[in-house]
Amino acid sequence: MADKKEIDEVTGTDTTGHDWDGIKELNNPLPRWWLWAFYGTIVWGIAYTIAYPAWPMFNAATAGLLGYSTRAEVAEQIAEVDAQNAEVSARLASADLATLAVDDPAYRYGVAGGASVFLANCSQCHGAGAAGVQAGGYPNLLDDDWIWGGDLEAIEYTVRHGIRNDIDPDARWTEMPAYGDIFSEEEILASVEYVLSISGREYDAALAEQGGELFLDNCAACHGDAGNGNRDVGAPNLTDAIWLYGGDRETLTQTVTYSRFGVMPPWGERLDEAEIKAVTLYLHQLGGGE
Repeated sequence: MADKKEIDEVTGTDTTGHDWDGIKELNNPLPRWWLWAFYGTIVWGIAYTIAYPAWPMFNAATAGLLGYSTRAEVAEQIAEVDAQNAEVSARLASADLATLAVDDPAYRYGVAGGASVFLANCSQCHGAGAAGVQAGGYPNLLDDDWIWGGDLEAIEYTVRHGIRNDIDPDARWTEMPAYGDIFSEEEILASVEYVLSISGREYDAALAEQGGELFLDNCAACHGDAGNGNRDVGAPNLTDAIWLYGGDRETLTQTVTYSRFGVMPPWGERLDEAEIKAVTLYLHQLGGGE
């Protein structure tokens, strides 16, 4: 085999036999420093997987000889912070929010902690800034247009029990009928024109007059004779320019025809007492709380 080696005439080094357009690859050995560095990484990798958590198993990764865990380290840090805040957290949990002064340390602690609770649990629907998402029917929590009430007591109840869920028996619950099963197509169009008229939008006067009678007979029981809404039953105000799903003619027609059924989960079982009150304080002070 040695006789079959091809020697490069210029360098006197044998080649690998690879040839690219007449350019031949020399069979030079790798530098020793590179080889030792490569072998070192292999040894380091093996040692690391033995000493630290590394290999995935069925339920968890191998623990490693050192037993190090970043999760455990973070848990210890959280426990330390919780211990430091235990006193003020307990005060917040037992506080009457309606009488809690804004300069009270428990109030400041609640607002700061409530922001974290909101971002971790509520921002997925209401947005990081709590401005809501109209397309999905998630209300804006920054304004003063509250369907169920925006004082501290009302906000805390909504957070704790949720809306139209099958989990908490004390959840807020009302349901708008789907008038597509009750009204004719003309009556639906008339009702929509009436809602447009009381909300200050362009409308068909003749249809709106007919829709006004339908509204008084079918919708006023919840929304009020003037359409100003009723927070006791979660009926929104139809006379302002704030809409949960949209206030254009097409969207209103869909709402009247098929109804809406937004659901909010109850957080009373997922958050502790201090967290519930913290997020209540946070939401209330954003600007829309009453």
